[in-house]
Amino acid sequence: MGGILAIIIALFLGLAFAYLLKYLNKQDSSHKLPNGNMGWPFIGETLGFLKPHRSNSLGNFLEEHCSRYGKVFKTHVFGSPTIVSCDFELNMFILQNEGTTFPVDYPKVMHKILGKLALLLITGNLHKKLRNTVISFVSASKSESNFLHYVETLALSSINSLDQKREQVSFYREAKRFSINVMLKHLLNINPDEPLASKILGNFENYVKGFISLPLNFPGTTYYKAVKARLRLSSIVKDIIKERRKGNMSPTEGGDLLNVILSKQNLSDDEMVSIVLDLLFGGYETTAKLLSMIIYFLGGAPNALQKLKEEHQVIRKSKKENEPLNWEDYKQMDFTQDVINEGMRCGNVVKFLHRKAVQDVKFKEFVIPAGWKVLPVLSAGHFDPTHFDNPSEFNPFRWSDNSTSKKVAPFGGGPRLCPGADLAKVEIAFFLHHFVLNYRWRMKAEEDHPLAFPYVEFTGGLLLDLEFTGHKF
Repeated sequence: MGGILAIIIALFLGLAFAYLLKYLNKQDSSHKLPNGNMGWPFIGETLGFLKPHRSNSLGNFLEEHCSRYGKVFKTHVFGSPTIVSCDFELNMFILQNEGTTFPVDYPKVMHKILGKLALLLITGNLHKKLRNTVISFVSASKSESNFLHYVETLALSSINSLDQKREQVSFYREAKRFSINVMLKHLLNINPDEPLASKILGNFENYVKGFISLPLNFPGTTYYKAVKARLRLSSIVKDIIKERRKGNMSPTEGGDLLNVILSKQNLSDDEMVSIVLDLLFGGYETTAKLLSMIIYFLGGAPNALQKLKEEHQVIRKSKKENEPLNWEDYKQMDFTQDVINEGMRCGNVVKFLHRKAVQDVKFKEFVIPAGWKVLPVLSAGHFDPTHFDNPSEFNPFRWSDNSTSKKVAPFGGGPRLCPGADLAKVEIAFFLHHFVLNYRWRMKAEEDHPLAFPYVEFTGGLLLDLEFTGHKF
């Protein structure tokens, strides 16, 4: 008898609970959540969301979820209930309202690696102050003859050394070396052959590995090494600041970043260090990845490669022998810009961003609840067939249509649009100028494609067989 009573009570409570849910949903239909699956307890669907896949695709997780639930769906990742958006319209709305409705919300484990003053993490007036400092420097220096000269000098040094490597070249490693050397010179006036350059590069290798590691902060782990590397890098930059103030290190002719920010009275030493490390990180990782992906994609796009070569042959023929490139040459590299833009679209160096809703936000028939994490997937718009014909194809010719640029957000958007993007484009354009005129290449391993981890990596280093076809400058 007692057992039957217990069953009746359980059924009654179950029906009452179901009715209550139905009633609440009816009463509050304006707060309808997107469809989705919250996954396993605690870990939710994090493992599936982060599963490695080709960076020039959405990956199985997003493709399956968008097919099943729509371009906006709910899930549980990174320890939080989350709205994932693969909708271009919603993503642009999120980016444009970052400072008010959707502030940054990166996992706490990243804060120790990035530092509390990283541009990626800070908000409000502090973010505006540091970002404006970076933008003013980039705007003033990107066309300076000094900057253009050593970008080309370092590109030539890197390219001319490639034919000394006999069997194969790890292009990704060479691209990272080139990009960090440019930024060290531009930011701190450190030359590649100085011991300090090797010391910084070594620490940066450990530093960036922490972004794709488990947050286990004890000796021996990748994450621990990354945190320590960041502290050492901070110490190195602080020592350079002290030497500059003593007058032991003379200013560069054009003025490097450190001299520029030392001249400002409104920046603390920690803020200066953070600006330098942010730009070093962006110049080291983002530029190297994008350059490597462009070389990868061009290897499978002979028509685009031929068009690119023809553009640079015209520029080279207009110049005297060994005459350096200048800003006017750069402005003539129209198809080169199309190649860079298409590389960004297909490569997706930044796949998604971390945001959080601070208030209920209605989007179409759904509501994004206050307190929920929001992940705008930037790469989703890049592979949307309603925006691009054959979106999975690397096709720089599509950029002759000016409307294309309105549907791409490789460097983010709104108040957090990457401030160093223009520097990266100059570096890549100058490198491509000499590389495509001097080499033919073939990938050693077809399976060595760019993978999203979620950060883009070439796990095999992008090994190339190179054939030297040009002449030394």
